[in-house]
Amino acid sequence: MDQNGEHKKPGNDNVQEPSRRKFLVNTGFAIGGVVVGGALGALLGKKSKGPAAPAPAPETGKPAGPANYNRALMFLTPEQFAIVEAATERIFPKDDNGPGAKELGVAFFIDHQLAGDWGFNAREYMSPPYFKGEKVQGYQGHLKRREMYDIALQEMENYSHSQYQKGFAQLSGEQQDEILKAFEDNTVQLGTISPSGFFRVLRSSTLEGVYSDPLYGGNANMEGWRMRNYPGNQMSYTSIIDKDFQIIAPSSLQDHMAAH
Repeated sequence: MDQNGEHKKPGNDNVQEPSRRKFLVNTGFAIGGVVVGGALGALLGKKSKGPAAPAPAPETGKPAGPANYNRALMFLTPEQFAIVEAATERIFPKDDNGPGAKELGVAFFIDHQLAGDWGFNAREYMSPPYFKGEKVQGYQGHLKRREMYDIALQEMENYSHSQYQKGFAQLSGEQQDEILKAFEDNTVQLGTISPSGFFRVLRSSTLEGVYSDPLYGGNANMEGWRMRNYPGNQMSYTSIIDKDFQIIAPSSLQDHMAAH
């Protein structure tokens, strides 16, 4: 081995085997099945021939847009996510007025909320004694919302198998409606949580995901607002405040970053 870290074959000073560095630069390095020799070569000191153009999208031949990294799971398992996505779509289905909960990304909204303060009941009093509250008071108990979802989703899956020998996400829409109705009416007998209490939380979470700012994972492309002609987060209404009612395009919190 010489001072540059390269190996030489015995008996021949003029023949050199490529070092690991040269091997990576010249051949590329596979990560996840994709060869990225050009990018890695630049990091290792290989001269660049200029900036690379974005990879074209296979369907249109146009440069692919940036990926939506907000569409990722933070709390739910993929199996739980499938149940939530199917259930919320039945609560807020796609119709002639516009997209449903699935297309709006409501299940991602719920997942992200469960991973944060809302899932931990961080801003609520959670110490005993516990008393059964009135319906107008909402949930009253010791379980955190993330714990409630864990239990309820498993019970929904168990009840689906007992009734139809399939998981909830594999049922027809009508069968899923019957499962949800059984929870809403407390037909399902559960000892740990209130079935109707969970249904109310799920329904409320669904509507919040449809109509909250897209920042939180739901209401994709502000389509939930568009269906209600809701203007979203406008900076001001001074230009139209003295005029007759008119529909204006919705604006999200992200739109306020345009000037920065």
